[in-house]
Amino acid sequence: MTAPAPHAPRYWLMKSEPDECSIDDALAAPGATVPWTGVRNYQARNFMRDAMQVGDGVLFYHSSCPEPGIAGIARVASGTRPDPTQFDPGSPYHDPKSYPGQPRWLVLDVQAQRKTRLIGLPELRATPALADMRVLQRGNRLSITPVEPHEWEAVLMLSNE
Repeated sequence: MTAPAPHAPRYWLMKSEPDECSIDDALAAPGATVPWTGVRNYQARNFMRDAMQVGDGVLFYHSSCPEPGIAGIARVASGTRPDPTQFDPGSPYHDPKSYPGQPRWLVLDVQAQRKTRLIGLPELRATPALADMRVLQRGNRLSITPVEPHEWEAVLMLSNE
């Protein structure tokens, strides 16, 4: 009997508003790990549920701020579980149509590994290897998008400049 093939690493870009959770906040959290709550898009939720695995690489992206861009490197640190904010009437992420027995929304943990210099949208757009990166595509507003291995490598090279 042969052992199952090891999980090939996947890569993701995950957007967070720095006022809510910045790369600095994540690095300062216990174990540098934060729950990725508040995902309220079905496609992003499905990425979390169906494709993301512990150990996958994450580009930690600051969004909805004066200078959006990649601010750090992280990894997926847990599998999914129901997002408790969907059940909390005091949360901005409350979903009155979601019930504990049938949760709609999921959360997973992300562990920050390091802060990078901010790699902003103009620099990302000016990098030929990133021309097809999903975050740069017109109309893309997803908070979680897959990143191709060559895009991951290109961002790592930019982050080390």
